[in-house]
Amino acid sequence: MPQWAAFVGITGVVLVLLLVLSHLTQSSFSDGDSDSGEDSDPGTETPVDTDADRADIAVDIPTENAEFDQSKRGETNSDSTSSSAHNPVEGTRAVDESSNPGPSSRPTETVDDRPDRTAADPTGPHRDSRTGRDAAAADRGVDPDSLSTGMVLANVAFSQGLFAVVLLSAAVYTAIPASALGIEFSVAYLETGLLWGVAAGVVFYLANELAAAAATRFGFDHEEDLRELLSPESVGGWLLLLGGVLPIIAVFEEFLFRAAMIGAPAAGFGLSPWLLAVVSSVAFALGHGMQGSIGVVVTGLLGFVLAAVFIATGSLLVVVVAHYLVNALEFVVHEGLGLEWAETLEG
Repeated sequence: MPQWAAFVGITGVVLVLLLVLSHLTQSSFSDGDSDSGEDSDPGTETPVDTDADRADIAVDIPTENAEFDQSKRGETNSDSTSSSAHNPVEGTRAVDESSNPGPSSRPTETVDDRPDRTAADPTGPHRDSRTGRDAAAADRGVDPDSLSTGMVLANVAFSQGLFAVVLLSAAVYTAIPASALGIEFSVAYLETGLLWGVAAGVVFYLANELAAAAATRFGFDHEEDLRELLSPESVGGWLLLLGGVLPIIAVFEEFLFRAAMIGAPAAGFGLSPWLLAVVSSVAFALGHGMQGSIGVVVTGLLGFVLAAVFIATGSLLVVVVAHYLVNALEFVVHEGLGLEWAETLEG
């Protein structure tokens, strides 16, 4: 006999854990963003770059001469004189700076008390030629070297896969009928699921891109840092992403937000599937807070459309395939091919 209440309770626990994990991830990026402007001494002026968005980058990218000057900061004038004997060019510039105090003259305290990673590694993540993924992570106070693509992909696959195993095991243990979860074991189910899933996925991808571009045009933000951080830089990485991570995400999220939160309660307690679709779509949107305000809205709308397809077809496979294609096309088109075909709408 199905244990509907037990399964719904386990589903609620998994949902809460997922939302907490999503919130912690979002907070870590947000805290890094807010802390990026607090690294320098409040009393020290840094007129190198007046652009507030790049102030932290300007501090961490000194020129070679500036690195030499920083190594000499805090020394006595006699030390400076001794140094100029070995390097007359630097000695002359030091004399000019001492006789002409101006904005470039700095007190003995350093601009940034953190270790100078640029001096140790001139090709590190703070170079001018950083990739978009490194720049997005560094601007938010996250060291790209500590968040490699492989590490992030492994973390996502493990966490989402673990949640999926817990939910599937709970469904088996509580004897939830497969039909209540939108699952059948037949060739016809497989064929129709793949056909309608592919068609729905392509349509949903186009609608998702157009909605995000239109919202950006009206001034709403749409964060893409997480997608850039997850985008691979090798063929093996793309195979892992498209053949492993994205399928796990699609299976888990559709099983949770559609099968477990709509199919099971509707079948077990006679609740309205459309009311459950609204609740699950809100939860689905909240779990994607990393995409910014417009990302949450667009994701919520996409979640409701997926829920409607699940209710209409009664097939979990259709929404899993559609969900996978939406994510895969976004990565391939934007990060793989570098195409921004909806960019004209944003302007």
